Amino acid sequence: MVKKKTVEGVSAVAEPLAVEETVGAGDLRAVLEEIKGYDGVIGYILRNSTTAAIDLKDPSKIIDFAVLSSCALDAGEEVAEVFSLGSVKNVVVDGGSVKVLSLVVGDNKVSVFMDRNADSDMVLKKLLLG
Repeated sequence: MVKKKTVEGVSAVAEPLAVEETVGAGDLRAVLEEIKGYDGVIGYILRNSTTAAIDLKDPSKIIDFAVLSSCALDAGEEVAEVFSLGSVKNVVVDGGSVKVLSLVVGDNKVSVFMDRNADSDMVLKKLLLG
């Protein structure tokens, strides 16, 4: 049985969010800007305990992608714990038309959204190697 989560009290912002960056996030942000230009990449969410940066081609879907981003990492960690798999390195959720790659880089949680046919392995390598 699948449980549905609802999000209430969240409002969409029509323009991309400009958020203050923390120390160390600058290099990662530059890599994400490069990745955003790859074929099939829709955008990304970069967040840590104090800030978030969201860059999506369709800002009307910010809430949907933010919920997907958060749930993907949480579900990956929960499944790893239940089955004693160790730590989660990354999570790829492959949907009908969209794919999301989520991982933790240092203190930052990163989710990259892409078309289903985009190369998530290439994006992952770029994120890990810089």
